Amino acid sequence: MELREALRTTAAIREFDGAPVDRTTIYDLLDTARFAPSGGNRQCWRVVVVEDTAKRRALRDAYLPGWYEYLALSRAGLVPFAVVTDRDKERAALTDASAMAERARESGGGFAEHLDEVPALLVVLADLRGVAAMDRDDGTKTFVGGASVYPFAWSILLAARDVGLGGVLTTMVRRRDAEVRAIVGCEPYFEVACVIALGWPSARPTSLTRGAVETFATIDTLDGAPLVH
Repeated sequence: MELREALRTTAAIREFDGAPVDRTTIYDLLDTARFAPSGGNRQCWRVVVVEDTAKRRALRDAYLPGWYEYLALSRAGLVPFAVVTDRDKERAALTDASAMAERARESGGGFAEHLDEVPALLVVLADLRGVAAMDRDDGTKTFVGGASVYPFAWSILLAARDVGLGGVLTTMVRRRDAEVRAIVGCEPYFEVACVIALGWPSARPTSLTRGAVETFATIDTLDGAPLVH
């Protein structure tokens, strides 16, 4: 597959045909993704391939509370967990999370409720001993430190697309970080970066729809003239 096509068609895939993804295939994906850039080329990532049924269910259970909160916030017209938001409106909206969970139980659920059943489930960790976080002393959780890990995670998805697999990267489990850390046996200096679900898509990925370059790129300043072709 041409790189340009892969970049334009690597969608978030949450529906799989149920066929397994074997260890050799996962190894090959990681073997390609390991060439992703990282600060100082320290490659400060670790991957836990979760196969154990009990651990998979535990990951699902850690995922679901955040998912129902996400749905409740979205329903209230908020950007879920936005850094800049109306916190009072957010707190009020979150009281509807239990109702979201009940609706999911009645409907049989979707991707979130069946996370434990996806063909391949990977937990991507960041080794904080190797992450150069330029915003470390800003008094907040690091934002830029992820630049040494998330390109690797995205490379996994690109490598998967190249062989016909699909998947999705989710950070939802960070809402229950302590639980996830216990499931995969994290040392204190590891952070959970994301979970990647992989499988053979039940439908063919198509070209994606995104905002035009002019809507997000400007000249010289944030309110400068749009960058045009």
